[in-house]
Amino acid sequence: MLLKLVREGLGRTIAFIDHITRPKPMQRTPEAQQEVEQALHGLALYQYFACPFCIKTRRVLHRLNLPVELRDAQHDPVHRSTLEREGGRIQVPCLRIDSAEGTQWLFESDEIIRYLEGRFGATAPAQQAG
Repeated sequence: MLLKLVREGLGRTIAFIDHITRPKPMQRTPEAQQEVEQALHGLALYQYFACPFCIKTRRVLHRLNLPVELRDAQHDPVHRSTLEREGGRIQVPCLRIDSAEGTQWLFESDEIIRYLEGRFGATAPAQQAG
């Protein structure tokens, strides 16, 4: 019980520090941002508010200016159940990627960040045209 309280307290402290030190979001033309937001319709991040790895992933979402749907897998039983049933395990962060080929569940913050940077970062193919 004590460990859970300490972990939750530290997580909330990290979340607060994240909030006050957030990087500036990437700037795109309105048209480019609209295209990015259209591409985000199939993405959702299953996460816990105070998880350090989730905070790390949310910082990248903010920096890349990606308004991805956040799903609380800690307190929302529907999202938690979906993550376990369809994703195969309760582990956060987890990026759900729905596409014409099906649904992919991407675990591990570094892998999620690599995917987001590659698809939406400054050197992503759609961004290089400008």
